[in-house]
Amino acid sequence: MYVESLELKNFRNYESLNITFDEHTNILYGDNAQGKTNVLEAIYIAGTSKSHKGSREKEVIKFEENEAHIKMVVRKDKYSERIDIHLKKNKPKGIAINGIPIKKASELFGIVNIVFFSPEDLNIIKNGPSERRRFIDLELCQLDKIYLYNLVNYNKILDQRNKLLKDLNNNSSEYLMSTLDVWDMQLVKFGSMIIERRMSFVEEINKIIYNIHKNLSGDKEEIIIKYEPNENIESFKESILKNRERDLKLKYTTVGPHKDDLGFYINDIDIRKFGSQGQQRTSALSLKLSEIELVKRLINDTPILLLDDVLSELDSNRQNHLLNSLSNIQTLITCTGVDEFVKNRFNINKTFKVINGKMY
Repeated sequence: MYVESLELKNFRNYESLNITFDEHTNILYGDNAQGKTNVLEAIYIAGTSKSHKGSREKEVIKFEENEAHIKMVVRKDKYSERIDIHLKKNKPKGIAINGIPIKKASELFGIVNIVFFSPEDLNIIKNGPSERRRFIDLELCQLDKIYLYNLVNYNKILDQRNKLLKDLNNNSSEYLMSTLDVWDMQLVKFGSMIIERRMSFVEEINKIIYNIHKNLSGDKEEIIIKYEPNENIESFKESILKNRERDLKLKYTTVGPHKDDLGFYINDIDIRKFGSQGQQRTSALSLKLSEIELVKRLINDTPILLLDDVLSELDSNRQNHLLNSLSNIQTLITCTGVDEFVKNRFNINKTFKVINGKMY
């Protein structure tokens, strides 16, 4: 699959943009703060309905405008699909596929698969658990609609339970307390399915990342990712009940998959705490390359790869390894200049110069 074209209206610093991409390597270059990343963000929103930055809808609408539009055409095999996103400041966004409006954003998932790689991702291992949970969720939501359904429901129930815990702090009525049992049952139900799927996801990633990382490290390092669930499926229900008093006191839910983490171990050393910056960055690169390979295997197609100024953060050895891994996959790369690619004799199919929200 690949993105054929993208149209923007009043998105970030773009008043209007209409661009067609090559199905292989596309370079968007120019000075900082000109709008290169905004193009990648628009593609990600069109594919997932959400910003990779976690930005709210009103933040991506051009200053002093009330709405923005994204139109993206994706080619899959012999046919194309058009995704239209209508973003409004004070109303829910509208989404249409091939001109037909959809009711739920979740219906968008599966049409296009996107792997986004930014400099922030290089810190995924040394950052907190929320970043690593976000990595799992962003990928699984694109690949598995059942996981997406379970995650959406779990988060809704978690919010409701936390609200109830606050209410019970002010009004400990028997009726309110009895409703807590209902939320607990639902939390365990959906949470258990999330734990199970995350466990299998980590197993799948481990089968791929081992050889990729061994290659990247020159056969010096062996990596293992360990899923570290906050609670096991077997003990989840018991732990929710056991921690109820604590939750009431703190006014939020203290156990569940919203507290999960991923452990990264090289030669049995936890590199989150004891790894060098080089080890952490190489492992993050291995993780992203594994993500690409996993998507290929699961959908029998190639995902679209968005590389946001990530090459400047890698040494020449890691740069070359990444660039050599990109055959037969549409890649959109943002950078400040194309000299590095020319020097490395890297094949570029299309280039765009970005200056203040305009493409040349």
